[in-house]
Amino acid sequence: MSYKIIGDSCLDLTADLKKDPHFQIIPLTLQVGNTHVIDDETFDQKSFLELVKSSSECPKTACPSPELYKEAFECDADQIFVITLSEHLSGSYNSAVLGKRLYEEEHGNDGKKIAVLGSDSASSGQLNIALYIQSLCQASLPFEEIEEKAKTFIKNMKTYFVLESLDTLRKNGRLTGLQAFFATALNIKPVMGATSGVIIKLDQARGINKALTRMVEIALKDGGDTRDKVLAIAHCNNPERAEFVKQEMLKHAVFKDVIIVGTAGVATVYANDGGIILTL
Repeated sequence: MSYKIIGDSCLDLTADLKKDPHFQIIPLTLQVGNTHVIDDETFDQKSFLELVKSSSECPKTACPSPELYKEAFECDADQIFVITLSEHLSGSYNSAVLGKRLYEEEHGNDGKKIAVLGSDSASSGQLNIALYIQSLCQASLPFEEIEEKAKTFIKNMKTYFVLESLDTLRKNGRLTGLQAFFATALNIKPVMGATSGVIIKLDQARGINKALTRMVEIALKDGGDTRDKVLAIAHCNNPERAEFVKQEMLKHAVFKDVIIVGTAGVATVYANDGGIILTL
């Protein structure tokens, strides 16, 4: 059976996966002031970061329309797995669910199977899920088994991140239920995580490197046996920090694979320049 893995544009793929026909990205739209940017292969991170820096307005994102998802489902694949941003961060999941409904209303029971999976994560978390689903598809497991295993994988996956600033998340209402964190004058950096897709604060440290080190300590403590896990690290315009985190993790644990990827547009909006996202 043929398969396709579809993600919204917060699924940060490696260069090789971008060329793989089994993968497709549905773009969100980014907005800074009156400027709108489609988060597709034309996204220019450097220019976008400069635009954000020069604007007095907080950048925003708009999820893909259900019709975009519906059109993506009209492909030759027999099995489709959709991986979206956490429902708590975007309406992308709901759009994908509606897109599936529109496809089924138009095409009826044509034999195509579609699973829409909210990642409870973002960026490297979505990548980690995509790689797991790909491995199950390559092993020719039944669709229903892949869907159930993917849901279990999402439930067990851990997401951590350290950002230079939480302002974009706060101003866009993505820190609901979390007390606003203001400590820039003291250079205090929070170590953040996610529980069932909801952002939580785990700890804090003075300075970015100490915060990254603390994130590594927490991830290793929570990670259990990592030998069969993929360590996925996403960075926004700072590969050196990603490499630092990778080497710190490898000092204490062995992984099935380690992947570093740069953020595309959506993750760039929320991670801000220099942000690091780690999942395992």
